[in-house]
Amino acid sequence: MDNAAAAAASKKRRRDVPAPRDPPASREGAGGGDDASLDLISRLPDEILGTIISLLPSTKDGARTAILSSRWRHLWRSAPLNLAVDDALSSQESERIAVVSEILAAHPGPARRLCISSIFLGGHHHARFDGWFRSPALGGLEELEFYRGNSKRALPPSVLHFAPTLRVASIGRCNLSVIDAAPVLAFPRQKQLNLSGVAVSEPALLRLLAACTVLESLELMGIRGLSTARIVSPTLRSIGVSVGHYEELPEELVIEDAPCLERLISFGCNGPRTIRVITAPKLTVLGYPSCRFYELVFGLGTIIVKEMIPISLAVSVRTVKVLVLESIGPNLDVVVGFLRCFPCVEKLYIQSRLRKDMKNLGQYGTLDPIECLELNLKAIVLNTYEGKTPDVDFAKFFVLNAKVLELMKFGVYRNSCNQKWVANQHMRLQLDNRASRDARFDFERDYGNCRFYYKKHMHDMWIADPFDRSLCKFCRKV
Repeated sequence: MDNAAAAAASKKRRRDVPAPRDPPASREGAGGGDDASLDLISRLPDEILGTIISLLPSTKDGARTAILSSRWRHLWRSAPLNLAVDDALSSQESERIAVVSEILAAHPGPARRLCISSIFLGGHHHARFDGWFRSPALGGLEELEFYRGNSKRALPPSVLHFAPTLRVASIGRCNLSVIDAAPVLAFPRQKQLNLSGVAVSEPALLRLLAACTVLESLELMGIRGLSTARIVSPTLRSIGVSVGHYEELPEELVIEDAPCLERLISFGCNGPRTIRVITAPKLTVLGYPSCRFYELVFGLGTIIVKEMIPISLAVSVRTVKVLVLESIGPNLDVVVGFLRCFPCVEKLYIQSRLRKDMKNLGQYGTLDPIECLELNLKAIVLNTYEGKTPDVDFAKFFVLNAKVLELMKFGVYRNSCNQKWVANQHMRLQLDNRASRDARFDFERDYGNCRFYYKKHMHDMWIADPFDRSLCKFCRKV
């Protein structure tokens, strides 16, 4: 009797347990079967998915998302357009022109980015450019890269159609006469500007900078048509200048009034022969490695450096915290002279190989102390370090005299360096006698100074030090 009652109670409990429910149906296009719950991306709102599509590397990548599923089919046409007119779009220029026209006709807009770098249309094709630039598909454009192919050809005036919404612009290989001709010029949202191989007059450059009322970062590369580049901007935080072997650059760069300027950087071995910094009270990063370098002037006529030889000053520049030096073999006297001119430097980069004939056996006298070595210099990076006698003598001076040094890195210019070689360097550098007992000494392989890295990140203001190689994936520790 008891067994029968227990069996009946068990059957009742089984009836009371609710049957398992089917898994919730995923949105259309999210996949089926066991993978349905894994496709979380497809469940995002259209606006977010459209942003993801617009950030894909190429135009084709964005268009291909339409084949993922019916959920994605309409998204490319409604996502902000990212149109890169390059070889990836088509290998033939005539085909690229046709494809661009088709895309602009099919896409309703808005646009995030337009890059035209591989269509070199002559002057008689201005109408085609105008048609593209006035297309509704490019409404609200935020980023523009436009390279014309010849600095004698003018930038199409219709480019100014994007002025109200542009945030980033890279203009190359054309002349900027349109700046002079425009009756009204305003770029109220532009924060980053790259000018490469362009022809521009000094008044036009000043007018362009004045029109960019929130500009933060400016790069000038191979500028033609002016002997002096004069910079006046109340918002500019970073300036980079560079030039190729066959390009021109102004003989003089004048920072006339830049109250927010934090970085002044030159890339490569060529640059303006003279830099004058009249007003830049927040300048903290100074990287001027040009071997053409002749004169650096701060204030109203106070010469700091002439022909790469620092000149002693009664009044020094105390805002600079990061100093980068590169020339054909900087010697110790030159570097020490720079540290006297910039006594508050905390990070020092030496970017060039030392010559065999250099004399780097410096003597540090306590009667004439160097404030930077006594109080401020915390990090030193020696790139292209070979471990030869000139390198060792140069580095040893800082090992023995930098009293608050925390880290010294050696970018080793060798195909290989083993533990035995590193141990030998430790001995030759007299690390046991270092002035700062807490200092660390790291040897790293040097990959061409990683110049591409800090050039790429000069516009990234969230990086306090654009020369810091710790973020570079190519810099592996030995």
